[in-house]
Amino acid sequence: MRISRRDMLTGGVSALTAAAASRALAAWEPSDRYPDPAIQILDPSFAKYRLNNAGIERLAVGMRWAEGPVWFGDGRYLLWSDAALDRITRWDEETGQVSIFRKPANKPNGLTRDRQGRLLTCEHAGRRVTRTEYDGTITVLIDRFDGKRLNSPNDIVVRSDDSIWFTDPVYGITSNYSGIIDTQELPTNVYRLDKNGRATVVAGDINRPDGLAFSPDETKLYVIEDGVTPQVFRVYDVVDDGTKLANGRTFITVERGGIADGLRVDVDGNLWCGWGGGAGNDGVMIFSAAGKLIGRIDLPERCA
Repeated sequence: MRISRRDMLTGGVSALTAAAASRALAAWEPSDRYPDPAIQILDPSFAKYRLNNAGIERLAVGMRWAEGPVWFGDGRYLLWSDAALDRITRWDEETGQVSIFRKPANKPNGLTRDRQGRLLTCEHAGRRVTRTEYDGTITVLIDRFDGKRLNSPNDIVVRSDDSIWFTDPVYGITSNYSGIIDTQELPTNVYRLDKNGRATVVAGDINRPDGLAFSPDETKLYVIEDGVTPQVFRVYDVVDDGTKLANGRTFITVERGGIADGLRVDVDGNLWCGWGGGAGNDGVMIFSAAGKLIGRIDLPERCA
């Protein structure tokens, strides 16, 4: 399937983190009517996901590279990263207060929670994946593979068997803006880290892998491939009791004009994808499990 990048809400909790805080965002105002016209139904199947009394809200400004939103429902707060500002920021649902959760933070990128509710962080500056323990201490889960340093872990998901899957492109070692310029020692792989800390390469054929997510039944893994033109969404079958990938193939081919970034999959199998495509097209694109574009949420800037 070929879909225009011009035609793409992070799942849950309106984790709508635009990529930067420009004048356009500063001047942005929410809609004064419902349903919010920014939430567009492109296929009847998307209608049930648009709540008629829900609208897009701006939670915070002042970011330079907002990424990796993760919702802590038990604490009713949202965290997101900013590699350029070297911090993780927190928004509290009850008070609306925005505060610094961690700074310095080793220029963080992707965030998620493990099955025990602990924060997992992909760190560009540390070239590693860490876990924040209940007492606030930080455990390094992986920073090397076969004796060589990782590149700059980017996005991260956790499977029901407690294994951690993450992408490792080079963005954090090619610029001092979101990382630290350094030497690449490994290919741009996708890794699986089992609950005992053993790492394996599950996909070594992706040029600069980015966002990734499992299907609801965990039989498929979707991965965005940045290093090809046009950019593509790849899908793999998860095999051997969830330890390996097979049958990698193109799921969606994105035409020139925009960039897909992070993604999450809802309980119905729809893919909610952060997107950039220029004024009037930035935001979130929602695809069905069959790869059909069914909805779009317009934002004033590119969404990660």
